[in-house]
Amino acid sequence: MEPGSANNHEEKELQLLEFKLGEYRYGINVAKVKEIITYQPTTPVPLSHPGVEGIFMPRDEMLTAIDLKVCLGIGQSEPTGSYILTNFNKLHIAFHVDSIVGIHDVTWADIMKPGAATGTGEDSVTIGVIKYEGRLINLLDFEKIVGVISPSTTLDMDQLESLGPRSRNDIPIILAEDSQLLNRLIVESLESAGYDNIRHFENGKDAYDFILKCADEGMLAHRVGCIITDIEMPVMDGHTFTKLVKSNGKTSHIPLIIFSSLVNDEMRKKGEKLGADRQVSKPEIGSLVSIIDELVGYEE
Repeated sequence: MEPGSANNHEEKELQLLEFKLGEYRYGINVAKVKEIITYQPTTPVPLSHPGVEGIFMPRDEMLTAIDLKVCLGIGQSEPTGSYILTNFNKLHIAFHVDSIVGIHDVTWADIMKPGAATGTGEDSVTIGVIKYEGRLINLLDFEKIVGVISPSTTLDMDQLESLGPRSRNDIPIILAEDSQLLNRLIVESLESAGYDNIRHFENGKDAYDFILKCADEGMLAHRVGCIITDIEMPVMDGHTFTKLVKSNGKTSHIPLIIFSSLVNDEMRKKGEKLGADRQVSKPEIGSLVSIIDELVGYEE
């Protein structure tokens, strides 16, 4: 089964792979999925995180197998089921699940913010919740899950240290990122790189509404100097946000950077088509800073 072979859809649409862990239903963006294979034994890794089942080579590529049940605190998987092979942040991870339900066409606008019971803080591993054919599906934050196991995969802070001392810069930067943890880490990273004037939003709609308000008030140049956006966000995703900004004559000149775990060859072409000025894969925070420097004319 190869989800990536599905037909292309409009920018606002999302293909969601639904799977089960026990009685619970979860989802992953098909854009992150390379392949689905049946369970096979793994080789344990000494002193690894409890969520790491081990390593294996289904072909000629070494993969790390992660037990999603352990990571979510709902038990431990049996030696059955399937592995969802993924490719994001330039990592190759296999997630162990009980069963695959199917692939559904939905829109980002259909995805609701997690409720208080699901968790909305930095510890939450739920991006959003979608109601599909009468059942609720939790869309998981797979970057966060992997980041807990291996923190360096979230943002590579060593890249910032290599930039050395930096002068301060008050260019106004807009950040659209739904993860509270990444929102904070990105803001802290940019501040350490000298960018002090940052306003962050949880999704593309909130960011775009703010930008339009600034334009209507004649304050666009003073409040929006550069835009950074994730792709995966509820309510309005980054691609739709990019399209709106770059197709609006009042805002099309604003430098816009897509900073996402989904920046692969296919997504890069999509971002270019929509008008993104640059695209950077997480966790390359150093590259993001260098690109901002270039686009806004930063000087020491």
